[in-house]
Amino acid sequence: MDRQSLSSGHERTSEKAPLLQDEESRSPIPASYCATCGRRLREAFHWRAFAAFMVLFVIWLCYAGFVVKDDWPDILPFSLNTNSKEPEHKGADICLTPACVHASSELLYNLSPDYQTLDPCTDFEELVCGGWRERHDLRPDQGDAFTGTIMSENSQMLLRHILEAPYPGLSAHSYFSPATLDSTTGSVDKENFDKLKAAYDACLDEDTIAKVGVAPLIEILNDTAKHFSSGDLSVTIAFMLKAGMSTVISADTGADDKDPDTVVVSIAAPWSIGLPAREMYEDEQLVKKYEDVASKVLSALQDEASTDAVDAHDLVEFEKQLAKAAPTAEDRNDVTKYYNPMSLADADALTPQLRLSEILHSLVPSNYQLERVIVMAPKYMKELSKVLADTPEKTLHTYFMWKVVQSYASFIEADAVAPLKRFSNELEGKDPDTKPERWRTCVDHVDFGVGWILSRFFVEKAFSAKAKEFGDQIVSDIKDQFIEKLKVTEWMEKEVIELAISKVHNIVQKIGYPDKSPNIMDPASLKKYYAPVNITSSTYFGNAVSIIRAELAREWAALGKPVDRNQWDMTVPTVNAYYNPPGNEIVFPAGIMQFPVFDVDVPQYLSYGAFGSVSGHELSHAFDSTGRHYDQNGNFTDWWTEKTVENFKKRAECFVEQYSNFTVPGPDDKPLHVNGRLTLGENIADAGGLAAAFAAWKKRAAEKPNQDLPGLEFFTQEQLFFVNYANWWCGKTRKETAIQRIYLDPHAPKFARILGTMANSRDFRESFQCDKKEPVCELW
Repeated sequence: MDRQSLSSGHERTSEKAPLLQDEESRSPIPASYCATCGRRLREAFHWRAFAAFMVLFVIWLCYAGFVVKDDWPDILPFSLNTNSKEPEHKGADICLTPACVHASSELLYNLSPDYQTLDPCTDFEELVCGGWRERHDLRPDQGDAFTGTIMSENSQMLLRHILEAPYPGLSAHSYFSPATLDSTTGSVDKENFDKLKAAYDACLDEDTIAKVGVAPLIEILNDTAKHFSSGDLSVTIAFMLKAGMSTVISADTGADDKDPDTVVVSIAAPWSIGLPAREMYEDEQLVKKYEDVASKVLSALQDEASTDAVDAHDLVEFEKQLAKAAPTAEDRNDVTKYYNPMSLADADALTPQLRLSEILHSLVPSNYQLERVIVMAPKYMKELSKVLADTPEKTLHTYFMWKVVQSYASFIEADAVAPLKRFSNELEGKDPDTKPERWRTCVDHVDFGVGWILSRFFVEKAFSAKAKEFGDQIVSDIKDQFIEKLKVTEWMEKEVIELAISKVHNIVQKIGYPDKSPNIMDPASLKKYYAPVNITSSTYFGNAVSIIRAELAREWAALGKPVDRNQWDMTVPTVNAYYNPPGNEIVFPAGIMQFPVFDVDVPQYLSYGAFGSVSGHELSHAFDSTGRHYDQNGNFTDWWTEKTVENFKKRAECFVEQYSNFTVPGPDDKPLHVNGRLTLGENIADAGGLAAAFAAWKKRAAEKPNQDLPGLEFFTQEQLFFVNYANWWCGKTRKETAIQRIYLDPHAPKFARILGTMANSRDFRESFQCDKKEPVCELW
């Protein structure tokens, strides 16, 4: 489901710090990997199984005394390092459990064939990921894929099995499993499950969707045209915002940055004007193709909708003016620039044509006294007034019609919208005519629409109490080690360090799944939460509209109430994590706590290297270029001394310069540089997270030594910590997708998140005995 198009609140997420940008805009879960077809997926599985078997078999032979090291066969699909000097392994034996063999084969499978000869100090990304790239193909419908994508694939497959099977009434994996419920609670649980099934089945029913065609879209287009005919822009914009569509502005609710227990209204420029990035309007060839697409689609719909003849050129010229006025991606992520509280009257005066107060009063609860708003881009609002004054009514009408189409086309199967879908694929370098397998689209649709119910059944199958306990342990260890690092930080003044330590102590850690707002273990809580959502098994488009309107109504109903700090912003199967500055909380859904990032049954250096670094990454956001502006209670305030701020900026500039040297091929094949300033917060968090995670693991390992992994004797345990960190970022990206990410994504490309972070890790450079031990850039 296209969250960017169908959420008036998407723009405010810039203040939160997710580990990953949405990998595919159609989905809240990164696009899941498999090979180009089921056959290739099965082949990959058999190869992995064979590799794992051979590791285990050879190790068993060795221990049984049947094989002499020098006689190990050359037929193995990986090196067993028979000729190089073995590193020292301090008092640890080899783990031969199925989980350890699986983990070992996974790493061996991904390593470069030349991993023993590559220099880890300069070629670590190739060393760890060379095999991954050779053995993984992008599907035609994918712009990129990485290890996290494969984790999503595994989760999606499990969710598919859940959704395509009967209610699991006999399941008894945990204390809240269906088999453990009393008859009354079980009946509610079954009712919730039926809602899941209905949403999934309606999405799968492609025959009915095709028969319905563009009729639901025409209905919304006609409704929009009727509102526009009133001659009052505020009426049209309010109508579209209620339907989840941002137009020339977006409107949202959320915690007030300077009063984080209070819900406030914010106004912003739309995240996507039309093309995904403002820079794309500078590409004349691309813009011409975009004009042609808009003309074809709107002309095809014009015969059935009550719309005037379209002029796509004027439409795109109008979008160009909006894009020129809109804030940069960098400014959207800068709290010092987007936090602009003002009275409703002052906000109204910025763009008089909109009559902003009337729009907002149509959205807020009738008993709510709206007096103050946060205007996230005042300059844009002023420029918008000039643009609107110079734009003909006919062009505005075409623009509103086009926003309806862009917002709802993903729910339509018809020739009329096919050019837009093909163009969207081309923008990411995909096969123009490709579509994801329908079940993937439908799993994503259900996760977005009734995701907390789906989360319940995911947790029941895939996340144990033991896993939650281990996750809590890792995050707590990271917090302890970050505090230790703060205590010896020389560039921060003493009073700031004391407040920073207090902030770490105050960080709320949410692990696995929510037990409030809603409580996913309680079927009654889930039923109440989704009561406003009307789902049937025969109306896919209608279900989508109901989901969108219910979610928007929930958001606006929060006004006048304290911020609900129990809410999560990601459903449980999501392979991601985030730090929320106003809440001072770090959140880790169970989806990211899966193999190979997290596993309770393998040596801890693997989980601390990957999930521990993720945990440290999110915690480090509390002190990055954004998080440093929020105190221990989540208040946006200046709590750092001037000297500490000055010292921070000097060290942060090193990260800016370092990452700005990374490049990807640009539109003209010339190097397109990473925006080191846009990605600053994420790069700081990567470095700080890795350092804290390594210290946390070393402390645990000193108390209880870890076992070694079979077949990986070439590496020390310290080195495998970093190998598994980098393994999480192994991936490949199409050129067009990479370009979009450079323009929009506050995260550096994945290869840079390996190379840059390793260059900034003293522990890495010491573990691999690099000539230069000093990190390039360092804060914590």
